[in-house]
Amino acid sequence: MRTTLIVGLGNPGTQYEGTRHNIGFTAIEALSRQFNIVGKADKKFQAIVGIGKVGDHRVILAQPTTYMNLSGQAVQKLLAYYDIPLLDLLVIYDEAALPFGRLRLRPSGSDAGQKGMRSIQQSLGGSQDIPRIRVGIGSPTPPMAMADYVLARFSPSERESLDDLLITMQKAVEAWLNEGMQTAMERFNGPAIIPTKNEPKPSNTALLESNKMKED
Repeated sequence: MRTTLIVGLGNPGTQYEGTRHNIGFTAIEALSRQFNIVGKADKKFQAIVGIGKVGDHRVILAQPTTYMNLSGQAVQKLLAYYDIPLLDLLVIYDEAALPFGRLRLRPSGSDAGQKGMRSIQQSLGGSQDIPRIRVGIGSPTPPMAMADYVLARFSPSERESLDDLLITMQKAVEAWLNEGMQTAMERFNGPAIIPTKNEPKPSNTALLESNKMKED
């Protein structure tokens, strides 16, 4: 049975719960509910770890408790202990360069300044061949600093769409598990993955034109 390791990045502690930077932790919590996998703190891995079966896969879900910048310590230990190749590792983390509500799946790449991914790559000998899902959290509006933005909680309008985002992320993970990264990329790397809840209402002119088209 194939064993896969899915890691969500974040910071431990109640002060970080629900923040944008902790979307990786939030993703793992959503997957735990979806897959019925219960995680427990494991000191030897420096992570909260849950193990279960999803279809034909043995799935390990992990949240490193080392703080974001040292995430690689937990990932390296888990990969070595369970003898998991990099191809079967998936890392989920926040991406401020993507608008809120978008996903980007990739089989490899640089850390792009994300310190948790940088720690993982350094702990794995500098390899960039690490499958990942970057979850768009958007960027701050000046004068708000990036550090303050990522450590803040989602806005009320973002929270309204967060469940939709997490459901789409779950589907992307399942596609990766069952059909591979290429198929998952083709299906979930599109421009819009969650409903737009605040779309402007069509003008009266647009409604009249729409009705006329229906009549024609």
